Amino acid sequence: MALQLRRDYLNQKVLERLSTLQLHARLPMIGSVSGKHRSPIRGSSLEFAEYRKYVPGDDTRRLDWRAYARNDRYYIKEFEADTNLRMCLIVDTSGSMGFAYNGTSKLDYARRIGGTLAYIAALQGDAVGLYCAGARFHKEIPPKRSATHLSAVLDELGAAEPSGETGLAEALHETAERVPQRALIIVISDLFIDPEVARNCFEHLRFRKHDVAVFHLIEQNELDFEFDRPMRFVDMEGGEPILADPVIVGEQYRRALEVYLESMNEVIRDTEIDYHRVCIHEDYGDVLAKFLLGRTPKKRK
Repeated sequence: MALQLRRDYLNQKVLERLSTLQLHARLPMIGSVSGKHRSPIRGSSLEFAEYRKYVPGDDTRRLDWRAYARNDRYYIKEFEADTNLRMCLIVDTSGSMGFAYNGTSKLDYARRIGGTLAYIAALQGDAVGLYCAGARFHKEIPPKRSATHLSAVLDELGAAEPSGETGLAEALHETAERVPQRALIIVISDLFIDPEVARNCFEHLRFRKHDVAVFHLIEQNELDFEFDRPMRFVDMEGGEPILADPVIVGEQYRRALEVYLESMNEVIRDTEIDYHRVCIHEDYGDVLAKFLLGRTPKKRK
């Protein structure tokens, strides 16, 4: 499928650099057309999956006569069916995603991550969808396969603006219910939600057999908190601003951050999602290359 690049947040050089890599699912997928991803349904692709005992009615052409010669029993060869992938982007569009580093906001960075992955997925014949998580689950583009549909996804991603409180938890739960078949769910957010709320969301998605990947976006100042004079801190999701002396509140802030990150790490371990903590000063091309390479299936010996 020929796709035309017309979005300023997509970098042609990054796309060319990543064009040799593919987006793989970690879990078997169910699709409507032949594709590149494993399916839970056994089929007739070239990759061997396993043996099972012959039962009357099986196709005798799939009998393994060598196994019969060794064991005097009939066995059927099963192969993994290949299928296409449904990739659903869930992008946080709450006010805190407007927090910026050198003129690049978290939402700008999310656009680059999400748009590039959407382009790669569509290029390899997979379906792409977009769900924007603002104060409400207010935007939904179900996954489809076509250049026109990809264009709609990229346009909506480019038009998204950070505003209001997060609706991430509601978006994750609704996505778990609205996407009827197994999909790769890619969450791009600063995860300003309670870790136990995140646990409940991720468990819901995994219960529905979705493959979940999370890009947790952080600005370096949020980690370092190296401010040396009283400052007015603004709640970008609508709360009251606070005037505070970082020298006084700094230690308490770092302790709270450490507790939050440790709790989130525990959630990640327990739910086994594909988690990536990313500072928005990092080169997003490098981040995506690491992500894609980490999902490349290992060759069977």
